[in-house]
Amino acid sequence: MDQLVLGIAADEQIRVMSAVTTETVKEAVKRHQTSPTASAAMGRLLTGAQLLASSFKDFDRLTVRIDAEGPLNGIVAEADKRGNVRGYVKNPSADAELSMKGKFDVSSLVGGGMLHVIRESGFDMGLHKDPYVGSVPIVSGEIAEDIAHYLLKSEQIPSAVLLGVMLTNTEPFVEASGGVLIQMLPGANDHLATMIEDTIGNSPHVTELIREGATPEDLLKAALGEISFEVLETRPLAFKCNCSFERAESLIAALGDEEIESMITEDDGAVMNCGFCSSEYSLDSAQLAALLNRS
Repeated sequence: MDQLVLGIAADEQIRVMSAVTTETVKEAVKRHQTSPTASAAMGRLLTGAQLLASSFKDFDRLTVRIDAEGPLNGIVAEADKRGNVRGYVKNPSADAELSMKGKFDVSSLVGGGMLHVIRESGFDMGLHKDPYVGSVPIVSGEIAEDIAHYLLKSEQIPSAVLLGVMLTNTEPFVEASGGVLIQMLPGANDHLATMIEDTIGNSPHVTELIREGATPEDLLKAALGEISFEVLETRPLAFKCNCSFERAESLIAALGDEEIESMITEDDGAVMNCGFCSSEYSLDSAQLAALLNRS
């Protein structure tokens, strides 16, 4: 089971989050049939969205969206407070050659563009508040660096963000996935940031650690080195979509009687696909006629 941990470090000068998301990303790749590089990009954003969601309190739904100028066209990840996440790549077949270092060249697929973070709240109480939207230009296309840039520019939080997805040539294709988010709180000693930067620079990549069996706590130990930390919360993570047959029916009903009648006479039914999870919902003519009668 995938997990995320939240904690504090260095006598509450640092906020830390880490996650193992292998099964989450594996499910997303299976559903969307993404190319290797698109899988890496989507997996990084799904993990980043879960880490970001754990760092905020004032939201019910957090959406991280990359409007990419490169071949991917865009990536969307949506997370909630319960550890559920869903998402997709607009062009799942886009791919790229490995970089000179043998890494996925996600930046070439993303290209330029914008990163948007949307926090929506009030749903649990039946309210519909205006969402908070923060946007920054893409600085590298590597996603982890772009999320760190967002946190610094829009939230004024100096942060270190580590995200990774490791794939294999045999099924299941996702061998390891996870990430770490470290945030310097107001008044934190600048020396701590230097220590963390040095430690991260000399540590194995998060996916190498996860492949060897590392837990989220192990990832924090590797990133923080000698800096002590305390885990405050552990929560399960999963790829989970909130689509359903009932939601599909409601969307079709909202199209109006004339459109539904056209589906019956011309198409002998209707099919709806969920962009977030690729689930398909089919309604035959009798079910469409029942919708007309209810309306």
